[in-house]
Amino acid sequence: MSLLSKALLALPLLAVLNCQAAEKVAYGPELEGFEYPWPVKQFNFESQRNQLHMAYMDVPAKQPNGHTVVLLHGKNFCAATWQDSITALTEAGYRVIAADQIGFCKSSKPTAYQYSFQQLAANTHALLAALKIDKAIVMGHSTGGMLGIRYALLYPNATEQLVLVNPIGLEDWKAKGVPDIGVDGWYQSELQKTDTGIRNYERKTYYAGQWRDDYEPWVQMLAGMYRGAGKEIVAWNSALLYDMIYTQPVFYEFEQLTVPTLLFIGEQDTTAVGKALAAPEIRKTLGNYPVLAREAAKRIPNSRLVLFPNYGHAPQMQAPKEFHQQLLRYLLGATH
Repeated sequence: MSLLSKALLALPLLAVLNCQAAEKVAYGPELEGFEYPWPVKQFNFESQRNQLHMAYMDVPAKQPNGHTVVLLHGKNFCAATWQDSITALTEAGYRVIAADQIGFCKSSKPTAYQYSFQQLAANTHALLAALKIDKAIVMGHSTGGMLGIRYALLYPNATEQLVLVNPIGLEDWKAKGVPDIGVDGWYQSELQKTDTGIRNYERKTYYAGQWRDDYEPWVQMLAGMYRGAGKEIVAWNSALLYDMIYTQPVFYEFEQLTVPTLLFIGEQDTTAVGKALAAPEIRKTLGNYPVLAREAAKRIPNSRLVLFPNYGHAPQMQAPKEFHQQLLRYLLGATH
């Protein structure tokens, strides 16, 4: 075989190796080095004797319809992962605010902070007040769904509509038998996080066993923070947040919601916090979204349930065109 032939055969392998090397980027503890699709602004405020900053994108509507949508990301997500939704919403006339909550992504990660959904809701409400937004559609995905429920319970007059996309918290994992490992246990677990582990989990749970290349940047976004010099503070805040999720259910307050609510559910979802820690007989009962979604819709007043039978935990990312057609159809009861 000629040297030229050998070189040509080696090109695909080199391309793969170069791609893999490029993917293994280390980001700073506030996701320094990872670019968001729109300019990132900072909301500076004091909370619990900490000087904090909350990163957010404020994306104007193409042709404003007078409504604002506030996007609340999930535990393994950032504001940037709402990219397709931001595009669809702004093109439909909505102003969009997409923030990184404290402890996540490009926002502050304090060494000591009493995380609660009430606190994160208050932080978000303060951001909107600073932007002179009195009322907004609140849309939360995954853990952001739990936060959205708490926000709507605390600030019903400021919530025009609540949109829940595969929210977690449709069951109480602790009451069902998921063991408590405490903050220290979560911290040790988070220190072991890698891109391979993130990818395998997301493929199975978020995308119903499927994988596409456009999911990979979001894996590397998360994994990059665990490769950097600030991995300990990232892992510590993540552990505090997991403890918040586990110990602060919203499950018992669905009937108290007074705002119009949309539930968008990918029925292939099996997400349940601490599921792997539970005994096998308990594990198989957790994260049954086809059942959980229908039960929640019955309990939440003035709610509408929209199901996606073939998609998992993140239908807005797995099937963006189909998801956003349905979203825009039902936002504020309008048909687009």
